[in-house]
Amino acid sequence: MTRFFTALALCLATTPLHAADLEVGITSAIGQVEVPGTSTIIQRNQDTEAQIEGEFARTSRACPPFCIQPMTPAEGVTTIGELELLDMLQDPEAVVVDSRVADWYRRGTIPGTINIPYTQIVDHLGELGCEIDFDGWDCENAKPVALFCNGSWCGQSPAAIRQMVGAGFPADRIFYYRGGMQAWQMLGLTVTGGS
Repeated sequence: MTRFFTALALCLATTPLHAADLEVGITSAIGQVEVPGTSTIIQRNQDTEAQIEGEFARTSRACPPFCIQPMTPAEGVTTIGELELLDMLQDPEAVVVDSRVADWYRRGTIPGTINIPYTQIVDHLGELGCEIDFDGWDCENAKPVALFCNGSWCGQSPAAIRQMVGAGFPADRIFYYRGGMQAWQMLGLTVTGGS
C-alpha cells in the first residue's frame, strides 16, 4: 500500500495541471492538456535551452515541391493555430488528422491524432462522418476535422483538404493547422512516436 501512495505522489508531482506549476506553460493559464481516452499529456518542453533538430530545423527546401502554402487551402476552410488544435484534440466530436504519408507519421506526430495519408483521404471519409451513397459521399453528418502536415511549406494537408471539398465534405467543417509539425516542435509541444 505504501508503494501505491508513493507512486501516486510521484505521479502527481510530475504531472502539474496548472501553468503556474511549470516553467514553460502552454499559456499563462494552461500548463498542459490531457488527450481524452488516453494517458497522454501534451505540454511544452521544460528545457529552456531546447532547440529543434533534424528535418524540422531546416528553414529552406527546394520549391517545388516544398513551396510555401496559402493561409487558406480552399474557400470556406478555417486556418487554426496550436490553441485551437488543442481544443479540437479535447473535443470528442472532432477528429485531428495527420495527413502526411506513413513514413513521416512514423517519425513522430501530435498525440491524439490519426494518420490518413493525403493520397488516401477520400477513401476514408467514412471515418470522418460521411456515408457512401450512389453519387459518392453524403457528408451531411460530417465531423469537424483538423488536418496538418509538416509545416507551412508542406502541401500534403492542403492537397487532402482540396480533395475532401471536391468529394463533398463541407468546407466549414474543415480546419487547417498550417504550422504543422514544424511549428508544433518549434513551440516544444509533446510529440509521440518516432525517435
